[in-house]
Amino acid sequence: MWNFISFQTEFIHLMLARSVKRLWKLVLQEQIRIRNRHPQYCTMYANSLELKTVIKKLNKLAPTTLASSWDNVGLLVEPSPPHDVSSMLLTNDLTEPVIKEAIEKKVDMILSYHPPIFRPFQRLTQKTWKERVIIKCIEHRIAVYSPHTSYDAVLGGVNDWLIKPFSGIAKSIEKVYCAHHPTAGGYKMELTVPSKLLHTAEKILASIPTIPGVTVQAHLKIGEQPETATRLFLNCTEEGLGRAMDFVNQYDEVRDSVEVLQLMKPPIPHQGSGRIVKLDSPMRLQNAVDAIKSHLGLAHVRLAKALGASLDSPVLIVAVCAGSGGTVLKDVSADLFITGEMSHHDVLDANHRGTNVILCDHTNTERGFLKYHEDTLETVFEKKVAVHIAEADHEPMEVV
Repeated sequence: MWNFISFQTEFIHLMLARSVKRLWKLVLQEQIRIRNRHPQYCTMYANSLELKTVIKKLNKLAPTTLASSWDNVGLLVEPSPPHDVSSMLLTNDLTEPVIKEAIEKKVDMILSYHPPIFRPFQRLTQKTWKERVIIKCIEHRIAVYSPHTSYDAVLGGVNDWLIKPFSGIAKSIEKVYCAHHPTAGGYKMELTVPSKLLHTAEKILASIPTIPGVTVQAHLKIGEQPETATRLFLNCTEEGLGRAMDFVNQYDEVRDSVEVLQLMKPPIPHQGSGRIVKLDSPMRLQNAVDAIKSHLGLAHVRLAKALGASLDSPVLIVAVCAGSGGTVLKDVSADLFITGEMSHHDVLDANHRGTNVILCDHTNTERGFLKYHEDTLETVFEKKVAVHIAEADHEPMEVV
């Protein structure tokens, strides 16, 4: 009897907590509605953040520099200032049903995983659904931000969430690199001037700093008397490298000593597209299928078994890529690929290499992360922004 009463008490507390959270979100929405329509009362409410503060926090959470070079991420629609944010809608795709929901909920900002603006618009008319969505955002002063591949690459992002059902230490498949070289140029040039060309060394040392795109990092004496020489270490841009070689080519004995190294941008540890894990212990293919279906909340997935494999075949290495995994997973060696979609020929290639493939449909491998991410964002925003998951957002493909 006591256990039943305890259960009732805990259940009531849980229901009250959920009701309070929903009420809090509604209060924040009403506050921001009044704030944006009556800016003279802005000082009345503390439960909001300026848009620029929200953007700064989002960029710190997942820097847009992690995104693929082809992607269009960051702030895509910015209302005229001042614009405060106290409610945000999370969605995988910003469709017309989602913008309708956003307007009804009076949100101030939408975080859309996929960028609703990808290819440039020539005009904004009512002709296409994407144009209409952006027009609605502008009309209703709704900011739009898209993280897309920066969320794919970041540690703790979409791909780390996708691989959660499989125990082991996951590593990124593709590397991402710092946006800029730590030095001014992308090339390191080293050359040696023999001691017998002392005056040449002095002339080179005096002339090189005047060459655009070239800086002298260091110079030192090498060797022992009387065979000493001067070793120069230069940093060059691509254009500066050409100019430096034109200058050095005047001196045959110096030219033959030149070494050029192309500098790489430093890799960012633990970040990058895709994830691969060696399981703590092997599992049956059937168990792997069941694990990903449970994790994604799916009744069905598509499975392409490797040649000669069965549902009892062991799986030790699992590689995942949220969304479309054909490119990221192409040359990866694993027992199992999990992704949203791959081309027919990529699947056949994988099967012939001994890799099983599970396809879950594109957004099914992404959307669940938003629910997982909701509490993270509310914490990052210091509980000053109410975060909602879009109810109108869903995977367009279904099994019939």
